[in-house]
Amino acid sequence: MLADGPLLRMLSLASSALPIGAFAHSQGLEWATHAGWVSDDDSAFDWISGTLLEVTARLDLPLSVRFAAAFRTSDIDRVGKLSRFLHAARESRELEEEDRHLGQALARVLEGHGVESAAPFRRDPYATFSALHALAATTWGIPERTALLGYAYSFCEAQAGALSRLLPIGQLKIQQLLFRLLECAPVAVDRALALADGDIGAFAPGHAIASMRHETQYTRLFRS
Repeated sequence: MLADGPLLRMLSLASSALPIGAFAHSQGLEWATHAGWVSDDDSAFDWISGTLLEVTARLDLPLSVRFAAAFRTSDIDRVGKLSRFLHAARESRELEEEDRHLGQALARVLEGHGVESAAPFRRDPYATFSALHALAATTWGIPERTALLGYAYSFCEAQAGALSRLLPIGQLKIQQLLFRLLECAPVAVDRALALADGDIGAFAPGHAIASMRHETQYTRLFRS
């Protein structure tokens, strides 16, 4: 059974109230709704679950496992190499900028909570959310699988929250959608844990196209 302390830390780390500005990003979902690719709760489920399973589960989550291992051995050079790889794997400018913004913001939050090892990442151009999330998990004693499930939960909740501002679906359907998405979270974690180093990498052309199109969208609510 997970101890109370790590459980509560994980809940705070996964909370939408975490002050890192995640609400400002849609990961291309805004353009997908604008283009009509996502128009209701079913198409939203297909889009978000696809991104979870083909991007987050194949890139962010397996790298989070490796970030955590590097932090446990204080291998900062390894953290740097993984961070540069993750930035290089982002398929649009705004996805790369989002990762940098969230990583640096989480570093500030962690430093405020007394995690001094997060301080150098506050201005690191290669800071990533995956790395800082792993640092928090290792520092606070959150078990690996629990940390990955929390990461997946954060992604699903952020995307559901973005959708609630993009389509007139209603809060009950948004919650129903979130519950459907969370059923995919253990699948995403299992997929991430099974990946070998050479298999890490996302392939989601629609996600990449939507993000790149969003960079020049005339009117928009989200930064990315």
